Amino acid sequence: MNHRIRFRRACLLLVALALPACSLARFPAPPAEQSEQAQILGIPNARFWIDRGSSGLLREIQDAAAREAVTLPPEQLLNRPPANYLAISGGGDNGAFGAGLLVGWTASGRRPEFRVVTGVSAGALTAPFAFLGPAYDAQLKEVFTAVAPPDILLLRRFAGALLFGDSLADTGPLFRLIERHVNEDMMHAIAAEYRRGRLLLIGTTNLDMQRPVVWNIGAIAASGHPEAIGLFRKILLASASIPGAFPPVFTDVEIDGQRYQEMHVDGGAASQMFLYPASLDLSYSALDGVIRRDRTAYLIRNARMDPEWATTTRHLFAISRRSIATSIYFSGLNDVVRIFLTSQRDGVRFKLAYIDGAFGQDRPEAFDTEYMRALFDHGYQRAREGNPWVDAPPGFTPAALPSRR
Repeated sequence: MNHRIRFRRACLLLVALALPACSLARFPAPPAEQSEQAQILGIPNARFWIDRGSSGLLREIQDAAAREAVTLPPEQLLNRPPANYLAISGGGDNGAFGAGLLVGWTASGRRPEFRVVTGVSAGALTAPFAFLGPAYDAQLKEVFTAVAPPDILLLRRFAGALLFGDSLADTGPLFRLIERHVNEDMMHAIAAEYRRGRLLLIGTTNLDMQRPVVWNIGAIAASGHPEAIGLFRKILLASASIPGAFPPVFTDVEIDGQRYQEMHVDGGAASQMFLYPASLDLSYSALDGVIRRDRTAYLIRNARMDPEWATTTRHLFAISRRSIATSIYFSGLNDVVRIFLTSQRDGVRFKLAYIDGAFGQDRPEAFDTEYMRALFDHGYQRAREGNPWVDAPPGFTPAALPSRR
């Protein structure tokens, strides 16, 4: 980049920091003490606040088990079929890895059905297709291999965005991509699976509250509310909206007749991936051994699990960019370790797949089509031809699982 352009951008940044804040209009955020009272579309279990207790999510899990019981023969009510859980991380265009892995897993003939699927950011875009199974593989592949940068975002003028905007890019193209795939047929399919006791959970971050939010997509789909599909689309967009780069997504709520707006951004701002909170003890002892089943947690980390060395030039933007990348790397690593330790505590088998060092394709720009296709193919081949899973994060050894009671 020309040195004059760099200097001009640096000057604009300093000017922006020195100016009084000029914010775009919005409705006020719900008061902190009332935020958990706000219901969305009148659906009481549409979402959960999992950072301060997990009673709501525990009730949903218990209700899901009851819905599942209706579908099972009597002999399986206490000794239930194996349960598989899937957590998909963020990663931007690296989400092509997880998409390819799922499609390759189907081709291998070994892909199971998942009782719970969770997703954050790019993983949120993958999660509905993963939840609905192989019938949606073609759509999943299209989302991550048939797009180019203009299909995801439109860059705004740098100076205007920096001084007067809420983001560097417009995600209108991404929302139109979501609209094409999230239709009434998908909503009906998700609702049907929810009634079978399966859960699809998507994470966003409430930026006003600085709290993670877990959205219960199956309950939203099964509500029959005419605005449910619009809410689902907004949740997916919010979960993928990197703060500063993409605009936030606003959700209207009402408390005691007063209208408020919640500001939601990328779920990765709170965590790169999640399965269930550590405060929720799913061990057999905690559940009194009433329901016995083998359980396996599969994690798809759409990123490397080792540091990527690079020379960092001595410039403001280079240092900032590298620092953010380092923070995201360790955030993702810590999330994987947390899920691993929680699963070991609760007697859940742990399986992890991530982008390994064998993939070396260069990325000329974000959401480059050829890069995403190459990464999709890498994930596909790993799942189709072999076993992409490891039993522990790097540096950890899995413990022997407790026997079922």
